[in-house]
Amino acid sequence: MKKVKSVTAAFALSVILCSTVFSQQQTVYNFLKLDVDARSSAMAGNFVALPNDANAIFYNPAVLATGKGTKASVGFFKYLLDINSGNAAYTMKYKDLGYIGAGVRFVNYGSFDKYDENFNQTGTFSANDIALSLGYANQYKERFNYGANVKFIYSSIDEYSSLGAAVDLGFLYYVPETYFGAGISLLNLGTQLSSYYGTREDLPLDLRIGVSKKLDYLPLTFTLGLTNLTDSYDKFYDRFKNIIVGGELTVSDYVTFRIGYSNPQRQNLKTGSSIGIAGFSAGLGIKFMEKYHIDYAFNSMGKIGSTHRFNIGFDLN
Repeated sequence: MKKVKSVTAAFALSVILCSTVFSQQQTVYNFLKLDVDARSSAMAGNFVALPNDANAIFYNPAVLATGKGTKASVGFFKYLLDINSGNAAYTMKYKDLGYIGAGVRFVNYGSFDKYDENFNQTGTFSANDIALSLGYANQYKERFNYGANVKFIYSSIDEYSSLGAAVDLGFLYYVPETYFGAGISLLNLGTQLSSYYGTREDLPLDLRIGVSKKLDYLPLTFTLGLTNLTDSYDKFYDRFKNIIVGGELTVSDYVTFRIGYSNPQRQNLKTGSSIGIAGFSAGLGIKFMEKYHIDYAFNSMGKIGSTHRFNIGFDLN
């Protein structure tokens, strides 16, 4: 029976490693480091300092305080092999007490055959991850925004499961007159409440910083940031290689083009002398009927393949 369990865990682990190819640390719940929605992913996940988006709850809860009206978003993410993911977010201003939001993301790794120690098939199993975030944000003297999430995480492989809890903390300085933003967020600060096989592991703590600026004479918003700043490196300045760059070009009131580059993704996806356009991303946003918008993102993983994301957003008032 123990061998059956070992084979089951080994198969699931091999798939999960595919979904966390960018992680450099031995941590649990590494799906939390994947980009979430289409707009942010098209700009390489650099979403720490961009205002007025419900999906910012996954990157910097302080951004919720820049929201204009009630917003919602639902999305689908096609990953490698049979791995699929979905996400949903909602944010609103609650009276004069501040801004509240909720976000959920899940990953389904598909179905797998299970074998015993003699390699006889004994059935099938699946693996899933899900995280629920509940956030609060508010403003201090108009330009200063702060926020926090409480996050609950559930992961399962076959009959095994793990439960975790974490908080996200964020700060944003945003000047609406000049469209300049500077933000910082600390994500996934928490612990496992119950673990696989009784062995507790660290959560994928992620410190991010970023700036955004809409140019004065071009309809272009430029973003620049650093991610994974809490990871361990041989040299301190190696952290600055984790640069992510994005741009959002507004063609009209209804069409937006996006592009991004993630240096840590490109470096981690090296599989030989040629890595193609690994680490580059692009996307498109279309607004219609004034209150709805569709976002699409393409992310290259070099020789490994590519991923596609779709989101539908709603401005509810």
